[in-house]
Amino acid sequence: MERLPTPPSSPEAYSATATVDERGLVTAWSEGAGRLLGYRPSEVVGRRAALLLADAHTTDDGRAWREAAGRRRWHGTVPLRHRDGHRLVRDVLAHRRDADGAGSTEWLLVSAVAAPSPSGGDRPLGEWAFARSPCVLAVFDQDLRLARASTGMERVLALPEATVRGLRLSDIVPLPDCREAEAAMRSVLDGGPPQEVEVGLDTVRPRDLWRARLIPLDDPDGQVGAVCLVAHARPPEDLVRRRMRLLSDAGRNIGTSLDTGRTAQELADVAVPRLADTCTVDLLDPPRHGRPPPSWSTVGLTLSRAGARSVSDRHRLHQSPERARRCAAASPSARCLTLGQGAVHSGDEDTVARWAREDPQAAWIRDSGTHSLMVVPIRADGTSYGVAVFGRHQSPRPFDADDLWLAEQLTAKAATSIHSTRRPQRDHTTTMALQRSLLPQTLPEQGALDIATRYLPSVSQAGVGGDWFDVVPLSGSRVALVVGDVVGHGIRASATMGRVRTAVRTLADVDLPPDELLSHLDDLVIHLCAEETGGDVAGESAAGVGTTCLYAVYDPVSRHCTVARAGHPPPAVVTPGGTVHFLDVPPGPPLGLGGLPFEAYDIELPEGSLIALYTNGLLEARDHDIDDALDNMFAALAGPAQSLDGVCDRVLTAMLTHRPDDDIALLIARTQVLKADQVATWELPFEPATVGHARQQAIDQLTAWRLDEAVFITELVVSELVTNAIRYGRPPVRLRLIHDNHTLTCEVFDSSNTAPHMRRARVFDEGGRGLLLVGQLCQRWGTRHTVAGKTVWAEMFVAQ
Repeated sequence: MERLPTPPSSPEAYSATATVDERGLVTAWSEGAGRLLGYRPSEVVGRRAALLLADAHTTDDGRAWREAAGRRRWHGTVPLRHRDGHRLVRDVLAHRRDADGAGSTEWLLVSAVAAPSPSGGDRPLGEWAFARSPCVLAVFDQDLRLARASTGMERVLALPEATVRGLRLSDIVPLPDCREAEAAMRSVLDGGPPQEVEVGLDTVRPRDLWRARLIPLDDPDGQVGAVCLVAHARPPEDLVRRRMRLLSDAGRNIGTSLDTGRTAQELADVAVPRLADTCTVDLLDPPRHGRPPPSWSTVGLTLSRAGARSVSDRHRLHQSPERARRCAAASPSARCLTLGQGAVHSGDEDTVARWAREDPQAAWIRDSGTHSLMVVPIRADGTSYGVAVFGRHQSPRPFDADDLWLAEQLTAKAATSIHSTRRPQRDHTTTMALQRSLLPQTLPEQGALDIATRYLPSVSQAGVGGDWFDVVPLSGSRVALVVGDVVGHGIRASATMGRVRTAVRTLADVDLPPDELLSHLDDLVIHLCAEETGGDVAGESAAGVGTTCLYAVYDPVSRHCTVARAGHPPPAVVTPGGTVHFLDVPPGPPLGLGGLPFEAYDIELPEGSLIALYTNGLLEARDHDIDDALDNMFAALAGPAQSLDGVCDRVLTAMLTHRPDDDIALLIARTQVLKADQVATWELPFEPATVGHARQQAIDQLTAWRLDEAVFITELVVSELVTNAIRYGRPPVRLRLIHDNHTLTCEVFDSSNTAPHMRRARVFDEGGRGLLLVGQLCQRWGTRHTVAGKTVWAEMFVAQ
């Protein structure tokens, strides 16, 4: 059987606590509450709290409870009815708090019952405490109950000493750090040294912590009888530092993409809860034609909710793109857009109340009990793109001029991002389409290299850059690899990239060595820049100046790779054993500067080696330095390489933790080698009779390769090329046949520098038709020059 609470045999201090839900029903009843009013928990829990009031039906008490309903905290004198019927008047402190984390609230009611103090006992404690106090202080006895509070403490707590005397700190300010402070107090009372803690004392600003020092107070006999809490407000620079951190975070987290809706949501996410309890971002619908109207015009404009966040999920913020509505002329948002400047409003203003009542998107102001608002335009370059509304309903402190300035800084960051996003959105789409059309859609078929590529456009507001790569099949089964980077971003960079890439392919078709090709390309860029800038090649606007390029040629017959670079990072090579190193290619200047030569680097690569070509965007990561980037790249390249696509993905995964700030082009190739039985070479005597012997040797080789269908065309090509070498060239003369997949290549070398050319023979001419027949019967033919002479070649398609 539950017994009635009985008073203690000896007077002592205790706290009486109870909780009351939103319906006014008692949900918890402490032992101290039972001792104070004489009720058992079963007699009170579940019943109306108003039945405990001695004057439950008086007008004054009803007004007091109505006033308490709109606050986070209330304190006052309340007449209570004891179970035996007598009347008690007690000081009560009430805290409003979340009940279950789902949005419902309850009231925590606390009343202190103090023990009688011995004669003169209070005065010495007060004298000791105030004698040591430089500022806000309080004295807590051995039960951790407040015995004295200075006027500074009363000011911070916004409560008189009489109301809080006899309460624990966690009862006065029910915050988690207060319980930690009480544990530190107990340590000091038990003989421990003075301690310093951070504690929240201001329920109006619960996130503001105070630096508090806990000092033991001992009597003349050396016995610790109390602890003094001396609190110092954090210096003003803490507030400045927090605001600077908020602005710094805004700089990193607002405008991270080209999506205006995401930028709006990022603005709301940054503002809540560090600046406001609720933030909504409404964007003006962009016009179908032309620029948005100026900030002073709101005629015919519609707003759409693009971003929203609140510390409480109870109030719907209607974040739906389809909920576009006209901008009401008399609303604070319309006035904000008209004036082009932000303003602070009180929640009880008539214009705010009418706005919340008439605009469904502003109903959250009324539903949440918002008491302070800031309405700030999202404006950049004289154009308004929307409006952001900041509200406070949990924090009782209203917005001030400093808060408005901070909100304007946040919206300015969002406005700049939206401004730079909306204007180039069409340009960005065009640039992406142009760049994709200029990059290789498919890689050409060839047997010298296995190749995998990746291209990642940047996500920066500057737009897509001018990075590119290319694979160019050359004569003699050789392959050219190209990677380059045009300075700048946007359409102009993409167009310049297209021109430079076309020039590289044209020069590659001439079969120039890598160093000579870059020299011709450098001259071409200088001429292009001179045309665009009126001769001011050194101007910053000169398109193409500063372009970097790397050109490599790999020969699967000799396994030699020849590389030259113009201001571009060197290629990395992975040996079959897994060793990674950079090729020591001499660094040439970027294209368009002129005056300095380019040098080629030649190396013999084992079969199965990997060659990695890339642009500098791969190494320019914001979260690690260049040395870490190189280590990551080398480690990724050194791993197993069963699939080149897997190697590319592994490199990008190791190097990137986010979308790149600059374009990235990556090309990885594995070297192949033509077997000895796929190449046949003959040194030919320099005499006319050698033509017949060359034809027969070619026929015999084709028979060995089982290419009987190609005998007729090959016999004709060998006759023509060898005849021209004997007639117009100089010894030595060399014939070479290469069988690579579906391609048969016939090459004839001689040491002269005269280049053959196709001409139209007249009706009665006896010669001049040989190269015409070669051009008609072969897929392609051409000439490549070296220091030792020239090679005339012709390629034919053969079936396996």
